[in-house]
Amino acid sequence: MVAAPAASMASTITGPYVDLGGGYNLVQTQHAHFSPTTQADGSMGNEGTKSRFRHKDGFTGFGSFGWGFGNGLRAEVEGVYNYSQLNHRRPTYANGSTSGSDQSYGGFVNVLYDIDLAQFGLNVPITPFVGVGAGYLWQHYNPTTTAYTNGNINRVGGTNGGFAYQGIVGAAYDIPGVPGLAVTGEYRMIGQTFSDGSFASTAYNSSGVHKGNVNFDQRFNHQFIVSMRYAFDTAPPPPPPAPVVVPPPVAPARTYLVFFDWDKSLLTGRAREIVAQAAQASTHVQTTRIEVNGYTDNSAIHPGPRGQKYNMGLSIRRADSVKAELIRDGVPASAIDIHGYGEAHPLVPTGPNTREPQNRRVEIILR
Repeated sequence: MVAAPAASMASTITGPYVDLGGGYNLVQTQHAHFSPTTQADGSMGNEGTKSRFRHKDGFTGFGSFGWGFGNGLRAEVEGVYNYSQLNHRRPTYANGSTSGSDQSYGGFVNVLYDIDLAQFGLNVPITPFVGVGAGYLWQHYNPTTTAYTNGNINRVGGTNGGFAYQGIVGAAYDIPGVPGLAVTGEYRMIGQTFSDGSFASTAYNSSGVHKGNVNFDQRFNHQFIVSMRYAFDTAPPPPPPAPVVVPPPVAPARTYLVFFDWDKSLLTGRAREIVAQAAQASTHVQTTRIEVNGYTDNSAIHPGPRGQKYNMGLSIRRADSVKAELIRDGVPASAIDIHGYGEAHPLVPTGPNTREPQNRRVEIILR
């Protein structure tokens, strides 16, 4: 009798992964300060023009390569491209219309944390995550033109780079039947700073052509993204055990096996059924004591002796979980002996550092 791992249970990433996605890019209204020489209304005053540029629709796309450490933490390198339309500028010294677009491209280094819902007793294929990133983006303004009703024109353009940062909130959905593949949905906020005089501004009016610069304040992008993520080092779930038809009458078994997910000590619903069967059988067969022995496979989060010590503790935690469930099913605590054997006595012999589902078990033996 076997308690198989739940196929719908989400898992944190261990090892390399890639992520590709895209979505909607919304840029907050930007504040700009033009140098006096580039006013386009013909007044040519001593003060520069202060205006607000409003953005319309935009999109974003990114690709990243990362590494999961098996404990929820991930680190990744990301390349990103952003595009946004510009369709409004106010105030100006004369009425007019503005049209243009801008784009940015560059990279981030991100650190993220996956929140394993199984630790809260929720065995669902969804894993929320949060993250932060820092990097560098080049911002390019395609010729953005303001045409005034008095015939004057102002044009903004140029490319400049600056420090950028981002915050990330999202969730991943593990696709059933395809180990390692997940669909993610996330929100990102990207902020970027620029140096003074970063971009060019040119004015065309009755007195000629006037060149100068324009300064933009911090830029904030709000992005809503869908992506496909694939983790390479993901073992497929074991097939469900074949049903066993036992002709009656049959004496209750004296050995029961309960299996666990990798690096987990929580009991699944099927595992609790197996423990309940063992508790009930202990009342129908001659039993003087019940042995509960915990084991792990020989894979580990940490290499060497440290990993072996960790697996020993994990095997004891698994045995403790089964003992607690037996007690809840009516078995006296004094009748239960628990032992943890770590990686010793595998049910299925394997090579070193191998994830073997059948070795992640607890044996309940009725003596």
